[in-house]
Amino acid sequence: MAFFNKTKKLHSGEETEMSFLDHFDELRKHLFRVALIVTVVTIFVFTQKSFVFDTVIFGPLNKDFITYKIFCGLSDITCFDPGQIRPITRELSEQLTVHLKISFFIGLILAFPIILHELWKFIKPGLYATEIKATRGMVLSATLLFYFGCLFGYFIIAPLSICFLAAYTVSDKVENTATLTSLVDSMTMYSISTGIVFEMPILVFFLSKLGIMGPEFMRTYRRHAIVIISIVSAIITPPDVTSMILVMLPLMALYEASIFIAKKNYK
Repeated sequence: MAFFNKTKKLHSGEETEMSFLDHFDELRKHLFRVALIVTVVTIFVFTQKSFVFDTVIFGPLNKDFITYKIFCGLSDITCFDPGQIRPITRELSEQLTVHLKISFFIGLILAFPIILHELWKFIKPGLYATEIKATRGMVLSATLLFYFGCLFGYFIIAPLSICFLAAYTVSDKVENTATLTSLVDSMTMYSISTGIVFEMPILVFFLSKLGIMGPEFMRTYRRHAIVIISIVSAIITPPDVTSMILVMLPLMALYEASIFIAKKNYK
């Protein structure tokens, strides 16, 4: 890559190589635009309090949530519901703090395509024509994968995990309640972390382009990857095989897709 060989035009019309400070100034401009759009989206999300909490955050707590309907329609074995969960607060300012926090994270999620686009605009001038051609459509692909991951985390992992954790007890003498903070943190973790995991093919694409990770390496450690994916799936889902397989399948599909990508791009 020719990233640090980016050039800029002088008033005379000539081009000269950008210095480190020029790069830094260019990066500052892109970061400012990212911060501005994230702030605007966060403020908008903050004003949609009822929808954000009653529909989005508390959605998986309702028995009529679409995921529960689909699973219960498949068979009695896969049917489950979250029971009665009513979040509580332990601090006077907790509701405001949580409202600000979730507004920011949803703002990040919604602004994700713009963040990637600004990053691409910063990197693109330093790439060769062949590199630009090879990475064409990368912003769109990364955005779609991230959103698919977030949706999978929200509609599959979050409901399964909430049902399991809400029903799990160490003793009937313990009342199982959840704070608003713990619920929001869990929902955020399930959605955003899964969105990041779904970026695996993008990461493998660049690693294979750089010659760091090849298809043979991924094939050699496929069994290790299956074990890790199985453990992760078992941890975040209720203790039944069906739920674990539902989480494992897309993760394994991503791994196999990453092997194919590495094979096509490994140098």
